Amino acid sequence: MRLTYFGHSAFQLDDGENTVLIDPFLTGNGLTSQDPDALSPGTILLTHAHDDHVGDTVAIATRCGAAVIATFELANWVGSQGVPDVRPGNHGGTVRFDGGSAKFTPAWHTSSRGDGTAPGVPAGLVVRFGGKTIYFAGDTCLFGDMALIADEDLDIAVLPIGDTFTMGPIDAAKAARLLRAPVVIPCHYNTFPPIERDPGEFKAAVETDPAIRCLVLDLDTSTDV
Repeated sequence: MRLTYFGHSAFQLDDGENTVLIDPFLTGNGLTSQDPDALSPGTILLTHAHDDHVGDTVAIATRCGAAVIATFELANWVGSQGVPDVRPGNHGGTVRFDGGSAKFTPAWHTSSRGDGTAPGVPAGLVVRFGGKTIYFAGDTCLFGDMALIADEDLDIAVLPIGDTFTMGPIDAAKAARLLRAPVVIPCHYNTFPPIERDPGEFKAAVETDPAIRCLVLDLDTSTDV
């Protein structure tokens, strides 16, 4: 399975037959050179409604017919923008898509559109795809129930480290220990000045536990996981 990081919290998963985008904030994301018009996923997964996560979802899904999976109110909002295939879920529920599934978990954050409307609640996602189980925490603080998410037998945990609006590196390292995934990947950092962080600080804090490896991904580069 190939994993590509476009910066911020935007990822692509590709198992050779199916392609999934997570939180495809590309336009306005100064960390990536990826043209959203060049992507044609079968599925788009969203953690919450903030503009820097919904990003180019509507344009991409409208053009290529991708299914959009999100919490109930956000999925309804995406549908109201003309996207024909929206699949709502909510915390604890699992939604299946071509090649895999996504289970919604809690996240401690906010969830609103730029116009101040607030469609739904934030979520994390346990994604089963390409033979891997990957936890995308979304935007969240550290919380103790991550120890329950660990029972999903995670292969990889993707955690925000930018601080200010989410966990910082030290709390994210604590999250990594609760989640017990053998590989953790940092995200949601260095996009804007308030979240400028050194991923090396996170890596050093994580790898005090010899059972966990921190993988800092290169931008716009596909990696086998």
